[in-house]
Amino acid sequence: MKTIKAFLAGLSILFALSVGASAQTSLTALDGSKVDIQGQKNKVVILAVGASWLPLSAKQADFANMLANKYRNKDVAVYFVVIDSLAAKSKNYATNQDVQKFAITNKLNVVVLRDGDGAAILKKFNIDQLPSFVILDKTGQMVGQPFGGIDPKYDISVPISREVDKLL
Repeated sequence: MKTIKAFLAGLSILFALSVGASAQTSLTALDGSKVDIQGQKNKVVILAVGASWLPLSAKQADFANMLANKYRNKDVAVYFVVIDSLAAKSKNYATNQDVQKFAITNKLNVVVLRDGDGAAILKKFNIDQLPSFVILDKTGQMVGQPFGGIDPKYDISVPISREVDKLL
């Protein structure tokens, strides 16, 4: 009997972990729709991970737009993921209207997604620097390490494009 209880407890823990892991890949767009960033069938995915309150995210938006334009007719999806918190008491809190204003101001031509707790994407992809870019292959697995930081004098879209081109 103890063995069966231990087995069932183990199964429920595994189930809880798998649900939590898959939930982390589903993010909400500003229009309320859900996007499973690791479930893009046969598409390479580029994630621009930043924040509306971070000054360098404006330059990151430029690079995200450049990449989206370059791969417009290819099997590539580009998303801008903001880690602005949805918790009103957080110092990094931003409403959807705040994030929408950021997107309009920076002329983002990609879908903007929210990481509502502000950390799930950072943990999932081991991002330790903002802004960053992450590339996912056609199976939803991360390729290499995140491209962290933005130097306004350096075109980070060049090395990102090299990696994406290898996957197409």
